[in-house]
Amino acid sequence: MKFGVVVFPGSNCDKDMVTSLECNLQQEVIQLWHKDKDLSMFSTDDCIVLPGGFSYGDYLRCGAIARFSPMMQSVIKFAGKGGKVLGICNGFQILCESGLLPGVLLRNAGQKFICKNVFIKDVINDYGTPLKIPIAHGEGRYYANEKQLEELESHRQVIYRYCNENGNIAPAYNPNGAIHSIAGICNKERNVYGMMPHPERACNHLLGNEDGKKIFNHLFAIN
Repeated sequence: MKFGVVVFPGSNCDKDMVTSLECNLQQEVIQLWHKDKDLSMFSTDDCIVLPGGFSYGDYLRCGAIARFSPMMQSVIKFAGKGGKVLGICNGFQILCESGLLPGVLLRNAGQKFICKNVFIKDVINDYGTPLKIPIAHGEGRYYANEKQLEELESHRQVIYRYCNENGNIAPAYNPNGAIHSIAGICNKERNVYGMMPHPERACNHLLGNEDGKKIFNHLFAIN
């Protein structure tokens, strides 16, 4: 399995992602410039990653300009053919702006940028132990309308929810006010994934946290 990491002007988590995939997870990684279009080196067994940061300076709305980049046009086609796509933080915002995932990311409920460790729960497989994963965002409050929420829940597209260290889900453990405590979702076809927390920042024992590896294993069977 190969990973392609897209680099936009304003990306600041691309190096974190490349390092985690290459050094901590021993995966092949190719960096992709936003003005390029070629994804011919990837098959639908591979994954394109949209990393966190502030693509195009977050002008207009977060991810709104990146959605129209040449590379994103190819990523949209790649996803349509069944290729895997992962968006982290700003990458999640881009996926929602591009229509690859439903909903939108709004300003945090507290109107402040949040940078800290949080706990999230895998609600698909219902693993017993919550994962401690860092967040770093100002517009991370996931929102979807009633119809979208109904579809997300009925098709089990919510993959992670914010919780406490014991796995309890409640407003007090929701750092940004996301509706239904949603931290990550996927599309109906289960090949496009988006989440606000940063698993790539929790993949090295030197950082005291390797819970991020469990997320990559959950999504892509990478140990």
